[in-house]
Amino acid sequence: MTSDASLRVVFVTTHPIQYQVPWMRRLAETPGFDVHVLYGMLPDARQQGVGFGVDFTWDVPLLEGYAWSALENVAARPSLATRDGIDTPGVRARLAELDPDVVVICGWQARCLLQATRAAVKLGIPRVVRGESNDLRPRAWWKRLVHRWHLRRFDAALAIGTANALFLRAAGMDASAIALAPYAVDTRHLEDAAKDRQAVGMAARARWNVSSDAVVAQFVGKLEPKKRPLDLVEAVARARGHVPALELLVVGAGPLEAEVRARAQALGVPATFTGFLNQGELGPAYAAGDVFILPSDHGETWGLVVNEAQHVGLPVIVSDQVGCGPDLVTAGETGWTYPCGDVEALAARLVELGGDADARARLGAAGQRRIAGYTIERAVEATAEALRAVAAARRSR
Repeated sequence: MTSDASLRVVFVTTHPIQYQVPWMRRLAETPGFDVHVLYGMLPDARQQGVGFGVDFTWDVPLLEGYAWSALENVAARPSLATRDGIDTPGVRARLAELDPDVVVICGWQARCLLQATRAAVKLGIPRVVRGESNDLRPRAWWKRLVHRWHLRRFDAALAIGTANALFLRAAGMDASAIALAPYAVDTRHLEDAAKDRQAVGMAARARWNVSSDAVVAQFVGKLEPKKRPLDLVEAVARARGHVPALELLVVGAGPLEAEVRARAQALGVPATFTGFLNQGELGPAYAAGDVFILPSDHGETWGLVVNEAQHVGLPVIVSDQVGCGPDLVTAGETGWTYPCGDVEALAARLVELGGDADARARLGAAGQRRIAGYTIERAVEATAEALRAVAAARRSR
């Protein structure tokens, strides 16, 4: 329910994202906020499936429970995968019509987001940015200057984690203008797996013909270059010399799938490929694993699959370029990090955890406790506080 006293907030984002919608919807349910979401495009199954290896639509409701509208996308080749694939020159007129107290721009990686930022500046609407870039990625000097120039146009920022906040500070934003709204997932589709991982996991293993005695090293995500799945195949092959029960479970699809399959076969790595799984199928998939690994390079600005794996109770191993590492992975406590691309170091961690069930249980339980603090509720509370502060500051001028 809204009232005349409610804070009018408009979010501008590229398209309905399964990890983003619950955060915006929960804010819309918060008393005192009148929320409207502007989408740059509504992708069809083919457009949604780019990079996933299959055409699909998400099996969770993404357009229910809040007000939204889609902008007209005039791009010659509409796409989620290119910077110019979402072109929405009509965003200024739509923002003027909605007349929000604050606008939240979800990033700057697409033309539509830059257009929305320019429009909000021209209209004099207070602006908050929520991006995912972090300080783990090396950048050319001119890119750092561009970021500094762009971020000067915002009144505040919502940081998803430590590395993201450090990026914002390095780009010139004052610490007082940065609110930590932790990156979180809606975990309802994972609850059964989290409550009874053993039973759910064994049933999933039976479904995919994975041995109940195997020590399962698990990967979840697109099989694409930035996630470096071939590093994991190589590491499992080396670790099996010390932990013969080690097997690989790959949940996902993508352009590298054929190469990953071929490499696993060539190295004699027992590997199971589930193909693409939608949100509702992920709980059992996580439960089937023993150790979760994300070997990505710095293109992995956070890695919400780590949140999901920890919620289910898995110990995690991530490369030192994965954005969530500084927040979620404490060495020897919730998991391990290793130098990105160092297959030998990854193999050593797999040997360490693969051969020690007690360590896996201890780190998994600690990770579950850690991720309990990364909730949609906490993210919404921080977002609400930041939006109120920005609106109040503008009124006081």
